[in-house]
Amino acid sequence: MAKSERKISATSSREPRAPSRAKPIALTIAGSDSGGGAGIQADLKTFHARGVHGLSVIAAITSQNTQGVTAVHAVPLAHIRSQLDAVFDDFPVAAVKTGMLGNASTTRLVARQVRKRQPAWLVVDPVMIATSGARLLTEDAVTAMVEDLIPLADILTPNLPEAEALLGWTINKSGDFDRAGQALLDLGARSVLLKGGHAPGAIVIDRYYDARGMLEIRHPRLKREGHGTGCTLASAIAAELAKGHPARVAIRTASDYVHRALARGYRPGGGKVHVLGH
Repeated sequence: MAKSERKISATSSREPRAPSRAKPIALTIAGSDSGGGAGIQADLKTFHARGVHGLSVIAAITSQNTQGVTAVHAVPLAHIRSQLDAVFDDFPVAAVKTGMLGNASTTRLVARQVRKRQPAWLVVDPVMIATSGARLLTEDAVTAMVEDLIPLADILTPNLPEAEALLGWTINKSGDFDRAGQALLDLGARSVLLKGGHAPGAIVIDRYYDARGMLEIRHPRLKREGHGTGCTLASAIAAELAKGHPARVAIRTASDYVHRALARGYRPGGGKVHVLGH
């Protein structure tokens, strides 16, 4: 009995731990992926893995798994606005990342709120088409993105099909990449990361364009089809920016992270795509 009493006494005398240091805060404004591999779910996994506190504003809800997207529901504008007010009114948001916005009205609402709130960093991932081929952005929303959101972007992160849709012409040879990078900058973004995963070759080359010129980031191509790689890359960039890293450091660190996460990828469902190992 005395032994038990001594044990209780020792436990009760412990001092409570001091509160942990607050983490930088990043916000994702995007769509929900019910399959857990992309969208809001991938963004929040990435924020956690990169050491920042993640906030989310859900702009659309998809019925989705590793085999495809079967339905998309646009969240009403009033609720998107209330989510934005809730997070900005309470948290010191250091960086914002946008993903799937779905339609023109949502895109314009997000642009208005970004102009109003003026976060230090805005990363725009112009999500248009899912890995399965399902369209995730309406035609009129492309115009809204070009006119309203992209001019606010600190970093724009299109893949090749998205860049072609934004520019209205085909990128089909090496010389077109630099021309496309400049044309995307001309849309108003402060910098552009043109992702090269859709280009052929054993090496994947991402090209980053800013006022200093072009930076190439190279990785050996992995023999697997990733799900959520674009979402993860943009959210990893936002996380590194929230932690105080300059843009070029954030770009390289995030790209390396996605390559490692894809190398650790796994297939949780019946589809052929690999979900990233965050």
